[in-house]
Amino acid sequence: MSSASSPPDPKSIPAQNSPDEAATTACCSSSSTITSSSPPVDIPLSWPSDAKLTLDWIRHFSSALDWSSRNLPPSDLPSVLPVSVFDSLVLTASKILHKEPNCVKIDDCLSLPDSAVLVVGDVHGQLHDLLFLLQDAGFPSHNRFFVFNGDYVDRGAWGLETFLLLLAWKVFLPQRVYLLRGNHESKYCTSVYGFEKEVLAKYGDKGKHVYRKCLGCFEGLPLASVIAGHVYTAHGGLFRSVAIPQSKRSKGKKNRRIILDPGAVPLTLGSFQELSTARRSVLDPPWEGLNLIPGDVLWSDPTMRPGLSPNKERGIGLLWGPDCTEEFLKKFHLKVVPCLDFLLSCCSCFTIPINFGMLLDDFGYLFLFQF
Repeated sequence: MSSASSPPDPKSIPAQNSPDEAATTACCSSSSTITSSSPPVDIPLSWPSDAKLTLDWIRHFSSALDWSSRNLPPSDLPSVLPVSVFDSLVLTASKILHKEPNCVKIDDCLSLPDSAVLVVGDVHGQLHDLLFLLQDAGFPSHNRFFVFNGDYVDRGAWGLETFLLLLAWKVFLPQRVYLLRGNHESKYCTSVYGFEKEVLAKYGDKGKHVYRKCLGCFEGLPLASVIAGHVYTAHGGLFRSVAIPQSKRSKGKKNRRIILDPGAVPLTLGSFQELSTARRSVLDPPWEGLNLIPGDVLWSDPTMRPGLSPNKERGIGLLWGPDCTEEFLKKFHLKVVPCLDFLLSCCSCFTIPINFGMLLDDFGYLFLFQF
């Protein structure tokens, strides 16, 4: 298996000033309908001998996945994407993802002229929508950043292809493409909502291996991001403090374990320091115990009711009101907390700052740009 190598310098990727220019630059025509009986590129796909992904490789990868999704039965995917190529891609991407912090800071956009950041909501296995979105919005480049907000799999028929295409972009431009974890990037959700069955149907006797590798990659996905120092994004949203009051700590050398029922402590908003130290490498975020921040970040929902309360409908995470959004923004000097699933609810909690433009497209992405 090829070893990982250094990604390209983002400066070598042409800047993009418009979606049309982006589409021309990238030359990725895979978003158009491909129904020919002959594949548009050589298959099976192969991993680069130098382990360096290129824009041309991603173009071939996108075209092959698009063609196979339209022309082949699911069980024929290994004839297009061999397990060896899958392993190399997931291993390389996993190494990058596991090295990133729980909350990634995306600040390079501040120093680049005409920079844009696109925050993309749930994709849920809709490969063709993703291909269209990339061409419509403009492909990742030197001055075009992407933050994908999780939920890449389940529900749609091409969760595996969708996730792998995003991993390829991450490997190619790790400082321009950021993949956050969603609540569906978990063992529980993927076993209930279709992704596990999809993988087993596509890879047969190798399906369990492919599924396990995907779960391991899910564990490395960061939980949140802060864009340009002012925009906080996460799949769910805000999270609780897990600080333990000194009076609740056990005393004595024989038993230093914390003896605290988290439900007995009043809920307060957590800090970025607490977020940074949460243990995200879990197959399923816990709904009880002391490692509750991952579950909050992935499963919490905004509400118009004031306050912070348990999310009883979901059984995990929190409900937070407009007052909590305002407190979070002021406390950490933020200006925007977009939640693509509940954008209007969150936007009603604050005024969009003048130095950012925001445009919610019909295809489920948020366009942030500097004037």
